[in-house]
Amino acid sequence: MTLADLQRGDRARITAIATSEASVQRLMIMGLVEGAELECVGASLGGDPVEYRLFGGKVSLRRDDGQRFEIEKLSTDG
Repeated sequence: MTLADLQRGDRARITAIATSEASVQRLMIMGLVEGAELECVGASLGGDPVEYRLFGGKVSLRRDDGQRFEIEKLSTDG
């Protein structure tokens, strides 16, 4: 499962990253690293990009970039 698979309200933890793309490396500098927990806030009207809440801020990713981040889904209760 990847970030691109999340729906609004889903929470996840990044478990692995395909780092070959320069755009992904820039996102890692912004905090999208292994172990980071985030929440899917929603997507634009066309479904791309998708907005995520991360470390108290928000970041928007193209679905193509989101597919480079493997995740494990977290429980939404609590």
